[in-house]
Amino acid sequence: MAVKPRDTSYRQLALFTACFVILTCLAILTFGTVREVSVRRDALKNSEVDLANLAQSLVQHAEDSFELADSVVVGLVHRLEAGGTDPAAIASLQSEINLRKAVLGRVRGLFVYDHTGRWLATTEPVNLNGLNNSDREYFQRHQNSPDTGLLIGNPVKSRSGGQWIIPASRRFNNPDGSFAGVVLATIDSSYFADFYRQFDLGPTGVVTLLKRNGFVLARSVDNGSAVGQDTSETALIKEMHSRPPASVHYFKSQFDGTWRLGFYRLSERFPIFVLATEAKDEVLSAWRRDAIFRLAVGLGLVALIAGTGFYLVRQLLERQRMGAALSAKEADFRLLAEKSSDVVMRIDLDERIRYVSPACLRVLGWSAEQLLGTPALAGINPEDLPLVRETVELMKRGEIEETRFTYRTRHRQAREVWLETALRATHNTDNGKVSGVVAISRDVTEQKNLEGKLAMLAVQDGLTGLANRRHFDNRLQQEWRRAERNEKAISLLMIDVDNFKKYNDQHGHQAGDACLKAIAELIATEARRPSDLAARYGGEEFGLLLPNTDEVGCASVAARLQDALKYAAIPHVKNLPTRLVTLSVGGATAWPTAETVDNCATLVTAADRALYVAKNAGRDRFVMSGQVVAWRGIEGA
Repeated sequence: MAVKPRDTSYRQLALFTACFVILTCLAILTFGTVREVSVRRDALKNSEVDLANLAQSLVQHAEDSFELADSVVVGLVHRLEAGGTDPAAIASLQSEINLRKAVLGRVRGLFVYDHTGRWLATTEPVNLNGLNNSDREYFQRHQNSPDTGLLIGNPVKSRSGGQWIIPASRRFNNPDGSFAGVVLATIDSSYFADFYRQFDLGPTGVVTLLKRNGFVLARSVDNGSAVGQDTSETALIKEMHSRPPASVHYFKSQFDGTWRLGFYRLSERFPIFVLATEAKDEVLSAWRRDAIFRLAVGLGLVALIAGTGFYLVRQLLERQRMGAALSAKEADFRLLAEKSSDVVMRIDLDERIRYVSPACLRVLGWSAEQLLGTPALAGINPEDLPLVRETVELMKRGEIEETRFTYRTRHRQAREVWLETALRATHNTDNGKVSGVVAISRDVTEQKNLEGKLAMLAVQDGLTGLANRRHFDNRLQQEWRRAERNEKAISLLMIDVDNFKKYNDQHGHQAGDACLKAIAELIATEARRPSDLAARYGGEEFGLLLPNTDEVGCASVAARLQDALKYAAIPHVKNLPTRLVTLSVGGATAWPTAETVDNCATLVTAADRALYVAKNAGRDRFVMSGQVVAWRGIEGA
């Protein structure tokens, strides 16, 4: 029997429908699988980034801790090598150590041993008679090695306190260079463990501080049982020499047997590193829970498509109606663009505007009719134009699909506005080539102005308007290096308001603030050159940085400042004998060179000491540092 054309058409349509349903279901399952892989990867990546940031911060904290310990040790080594270990010198040293004990901070204790390991001095309240540490590993290392650098030893249990400690020690020598003994500073392992527990890493997060040889120095979880354990046989330690200084590390923990996602960061200054980890299962738990839900939804969607696929015939017969609906949606989209507060533009390949929404009148001051057909890049600030032009060219060549950037452009009212623009390439439906660009721009001028104000507040003292302490420290380092390169002098005045507490007590804090502002204006007046910097150093103390200024210039500036204050004649009845506000000023000058070992802190110390001398000598005076603070002698007042 002959097949009717209508029957053949129905069979073809049924075959087409079956193929369509199968391909659609496969596409959904493939897309879901790819998406889940991507989301899983993103979950791991986000955790890696968080752990990397944490490891970086904690390595910096550990470096600062050992640097603090080393600075104390270095000072004691210098004193011992200069003064010797006779009973009088040791008694003086013990007195100094006792004074330092209250300000050691994170450093637990200080110890001094002679060449036989006998205890000479310590911060610990113990009887030194009969105590000997010659059996300790760090002592034997110093005894057998001429290296005078800092040694961070393996953790040991303290003989004075019984707790786990991390030793940081240096060798000190006799005048002939022979071994004279060891200076030791200790940090409690529990200090680091307690500090790490302040960070919320979830129920399975662990932070571990290790030596590069694999010994555990501290651990945020089970620190008492973990510290001192040797992990040198793990893959991380074995492969450390071939690994980068910071990287992701997936491993099975030898402490709890769980697979962990970790990030380690090596210290650049000490043979230590920090390993921050989370259980891999915990990191992926949220993804796994959501993935099950999405899988159920996907399977339900596939079932729905399979069940409704046979009704596609009716939908195909209604193509005309769907076309009309699509046209209506396009009209709705255009209506949204017309009502949007952002500027929507369609730009052709010739970089001319083919469509722009009415919001351009509010944002740019030009109507849509005035902008149509004009160059899209006209009016952009010349400094920003190269970046914008390069980005547009990349999109026209199809190298990028979408991007976002911020730039300045001209407003009709002869002012500039900041725009944040999102660009997306459009494609020809016939050949898929780029046909133009859609740009959506919003005015972010207020946001940019606020960012500028915040940047100013970050370097400025809120009360006086002078530079704050942080900005002063940064500029001091910069000017010190510049003076070193140019072999020029650099001077510093440290200024303190005399008896300011009495002024506050008598007149109140508001009057005190007004007084500080008035003095700040006088100091700022003396910062006459662009490189000069007036800063509020703290409380009623100010600093005036004078690059390219020698001792004579420094003294001249101080004299002008004191003359200006006398002319201002600010009353202060409790500041005898003048009954006026007066200043004590300390000055110092340095001539940095590349061969010196001192730094800008030396200059601050010298000026501060001169200020101290001025205050002790009766206040209301200027004293130039008499100490050799640089590499040319300075005779003080």
